[in-house]
Amino acid sequence: MLSRRKFVFGALSASAAVACGPRALRLTRQPAVTHGVQAGDVQVGRAVVWARCDEAARMEVQWATTPRFATPTVVAGPVVTAATDFTGTVALAGLPAGQTVFYRIRFVRVAERGGSAWAIGQFMTPPTAGQPVRFAWSGDTCGQGFGINDEWGGLKSYAALAAVQPQFFLHSGDLMYADNPILPEKKLDNGRIWRNRSNPGVAKVAETIEEFRARFAYNFDDEHVRNLAAHVPILAQWDDHETHNNWWPGQLLDDDRYVVRDASVLAARARQATFEWTPIGRNADPSGADATIHRVIHYGPLLDVIVVDLRSWRTPNDDNRGSTGAMMGAAQTRWFIDAVASSRATWKVIACDQPLALVIGDGPGDARQEGFANGALVAGATAAPPAGRELELAGVLRELKQRNVKNVVWLTADVHYAAAHHFDPARAAVADFDPFWEFVAGPLHAGTFGPNSLDPTFGPEVRFIRAPAPGTGNLAPWDGMQSFGTVELDGRGAGATVRLHDGSGRELYRVELPRQG
Repeated sequence: MLSRRKFVFGALSASAAVACGPRALRLTRQPAVTHGVQAGDVQVGRAVVWARCDEAARMEVQWATTPRFATPTVVAGPVVTAATDFTGTVALAGLPAGQTVFYRIRFVRVAERGGSAWAIGQFMTPPTAGQPVRFAWSGDTCGQGFGINDEWGGLKSYAALAAVQPQFFLHSGDLMYADNPILPEKKLDNGRIWRNRSNPGVAKVAETIEEFRARFAYNFDDEHVRNLAAHVPILAQWDDHETHNNWWPGQLLDDDRYVVRDASVLAARARQATFEWTPIGRNADPSGADATIHRVIHYGPLLDVIVVDLRSWRTPNDDNRGSTGAMMGAAQTRWFIDAVASSRATWKVIACDQPLALVIGDGPGDARQEGFANGALVAGATAAPPAGRELELAGVLRELKQRNVKNVVWLTADVHYAAAHHFDPARAAVADFDPFWEFVAGPLHAGTFGPNSLDPTFGPEVRFIRAPAPGTGNLAPWDGMQSFGTVELDGRGAGATVRLHDGSGRELYRVELPRQG
């Protein structure tokens, strides 16, 4: 029971709070960082850091090369508002090479006293000559209705990624699944029940900007995602599920779950949410309105990462056997060739959000084709000449050979199984390109499928594959078919080691790639 003294004190305190009004009540709590911190697009001398507040406030960043922040560099950030879902980014410049950078972010009210607690993160800057590089890649998070299952341990592949200590993580698209609701329970074919954390923002397909934002926020409810983001910078790339499965510009969706059927309208909202919730480098406009998803990351003398966007300028999905077709579009194709050919880095890694030769059907009866490949064969089941979107790819590979570009590796995800493909003109319908490798990883946390058929136009050969057994598909994450990949560049001989790992981090496949030229 309350004593008379405690009762009187409490009553007086309550009366004082009422007398002072809402402003005084507001000052009893401070702004808060809601979803941890993340860094991204770390490259020579530069990086982008990100955080979100729970109210309008000014973002403040400090960084240092020791965790004590004794003499930090202070960078004033933007005032975050509801216009960007209270998210903000700050570009850091003048970063030293080959060191761990520690940063901390807080939010301070503009018109009143009070600031949030500091949220702390760290990242490695690109190395100097002679230092090695190790990074990871994968794609596809929370797809097919497989969300955060606390009984299973959450998004555990993110913990395995953190354990291999990459210097950065390339997320090769499908950062979230706007078109796959995450419900409290998902009944599997074998009768088991996958139980998710759920909320109203992710319980239906995303159509409003608030629903797209909720999809990104949902992933950060997982402790493994937040931990990785705080310690390993991301290179974020999008593909289709940030908007809708297999979408193209101008498409009108044939999907009864949607009130908004215009894919371009949905994609604009998805793009806005992507730039709000990921630390992609902006240009002049901090909202990202003038920025692009395709970009080059200069990661020291050993590595350039060329990130492409195969969604924004693609032609509609059709049978892909005509005389024209595009995945990149003319302007991005020219930019891409010039970016790869002008790179002075030893290795040029192409972050490609779709595989080059896998046949990916779309629409009723898979009558349409989703990717570069069209699956066309000539008599004797040999490779047919390039057609449709393959013509764009043939032109890219031809120019890279003509410009004598060496040490090119393509990395992708998308198809929900792991594979290694070697391309060789000696096996191809066209001979005007140099041999190269493509590696496929994923999903990080989604249903698993495959394998897909391999189109022989550019002479691919499967060197490794790990996919669900025939007759199965859409396996849950607990079935052990999740995967990611790592690339390690030797600082001395500048060779590359590419590994594919399962979702626990166990090595599945390894290949050593010597430096050419």
